[in-house]
Amino acid sequence: MDAVTFGEAMAMFVAQESGPLHRARTFVQATAGAETNVATGLARLGHRSGWVGHLGDDPLGLFVEEELRSCGIDLTRVDFDDSAPTGFQLKSRADGGDPEVVYFRRGSAGSRLAWSEPMGTYVSSARHLHLTGIPLAISETARDFAFQAVAAARAGGASVSFDPNLRPSLWASEQEMVAVVNEVAALADWVLPGVEEGRVLTGHGDPARIAEHYLASGVTRVVVKNGCEGAVAFGPDGTVRQPAFEVDVMDTVGAGDGFAAGLISAHLDGLEIGSALERAAAVGALATTSAGDKDGLPGRERLDRFLATGSVAA
Repeated sequence: MDAVTFGEAMAMFVAQESGPLHRARTFVQATAGAETNVATGLARLGHRSGWVGHLGDDPLGLFVEEELRSCGIDLTRVDFDDSAPTGFQLKSRADGGDPEVVYFRRGSAGSRLAWSEPMGTYVSSARHLHLTGIPLAISETARDFAFQAVAAARAGGASVSFDPNLRPSLWASEQEMVAVVNEVAALADWVLPGVEEGRVLTGHGDPARIAEHYLASGVTRVVVKNGCEGAVAFGPDGTVRQPAFEVDVMDTVGAGDGFAAGLISAHLDGLEIGSALERAAAVGALATTSAGDKDGLPGRERLDRFLATGSVAA
């Protein structure tokens, strides 16, 4: 595999009418999951991507499995659980802003993700491992899986990227969240926080100070994302800035996952950091041009056309 990721994938029901969720009457079924969004983005860009996780042996789990497989993601290490349900979420119609999202995931099959020897073989065979802070929060076994996966990737010579993707509501306390997320971040090659996440995790709101915190712990590169202000990378090449691309935003969910997919794709293709940031910003921008979390993620042809002409046409 070129890249492997893991976590919880859920079914998602997206409201088709504008307004608060409790007034919506029509929903469209889709999939949700930060890690599966990244795997989808990589697959669409022509990379061999795999996702590891647990799904309920139920209609929602079968739907998620079929959707991910249709995206070209390798699901060799996906297990079905007949004693726990697939989690799901309700999402409001975004209409260009941040949607309302309500989760139904407590006790889900996804939270039962647990490490095993075959998982280690699978992870260590990949060129790159991507993880987020979400599995660290959903269960003790999933948290252990994260630490074991990083160790296996390191043993196999893979590079490791980490997006904090903070979900405070999943943690017992902010203190625990900060401690555990930063412990994992220190094990990664790259850390990809949003500027507000960096403020929570390091106590600093300045991207340079956020980067200093992680570089001092042994991280090779830190890329701080700041929405419409763009992103800035800190590392062995110094400081490299990338402005955001201007697009008509339909839904902001998935932008960070698209950014991560673009950055990993560029790394796998051997691009230098300036070109890598440009690809990351472009994929992240295109991800916001569709209502679904992953619908806007581009293939190579669309990405190249966007970078050449600014056209967002599919």
